[in-house]
Amino acid sequence: MMGQERSLSPSTIGELKEIAARYPEARSGLLPMLHLIQSVEGNVTNEGIEICAEILGISAAEVSGVATFYTMYKRRPMGEHHVGVCTNTLCAVMGGDLIFERLKGHLDVGNDETTEDGKVTLEHIECNAACDFAPVMMVNWEFFDNQTPDSAVELVDKLRAGETVQATRGATITSWREAERVLAGFEDGLVDEGPAAAGPSLAGLEIAAERGWTAPSVDEAKVSTGSTGGADATADTKTGAAEQADTSRAESETKLEESPADTAKEGEDD
Repeated sequence: MMGQERSLSPSTIGELKEIAARYPEARSGLLPMLHLIQSVEGNVTNEGIEICAEILGISAAEVSGVATFYTMYKRRPMGEHHVGVCTNTLCAVMGGDLIFERLKGHLDVGNDETTEDGKVTLEHIECNAACDFAPVMMVNWEFFDNQTPDSAVELVDKLRAGETVQATRGATITSWREAERVLAGFEDGLVDEGPAAAGPSLAGLEIAAERGWTAPSVDEAKVSTGSTGGADATADTKTGAAEQADTSRAESETKLEESPADTAKEGEDD
């Protein structure tokens, strides 16, 4: 990009540098930096890749490898809203496959395609980690629980019409680009809007409260497991962490070698 005119503004480049500066190892900031690129450009562009590489002191190939490995990073322009339908096992059985097929027909798009009006990009996605609310959809990474084909169609129609839409467990829907900016680490002030957990997710907590169950304190847990020091103690430095990891690995390998199962198996072989 040296000598070429850049489409990314100086303020965006400044924010990219700000993200990199948050981390002891600057390259650790690559993931949020790519989210910021998407929030501005609508997808990960070649220019964005090159600027991230320049700021982090790594190659464009390394940045591109990350951008093409994770499915949350898009190399084609996205619509105003990203609608993801979970089609993993439980959601699929509970109706996710039907929802996805219905939306493809209703929106006249295929997987990972955008409607002609640019309002919605539809994608089937893997587990949303919300199986207790299956089938689940996400709009700009906000949850929409217990969906049906009809409710899904109603939802995308509201999005395309510009109506206000509230997530089941989360904030009022803004846009995919605005959500990407939040993922880059820049708050939008909506973090406490809407419930974060509800229904089945809280069942265990409610049972514990009714029966007076509490989790052991950190100190009690260490005593009960015999991990009050030694290899399980928290390391204060990078070198200490590496030595601790090596020690823990060696202990684990020793335990495996001395396990009764291995001894019995060796006896059987004889």
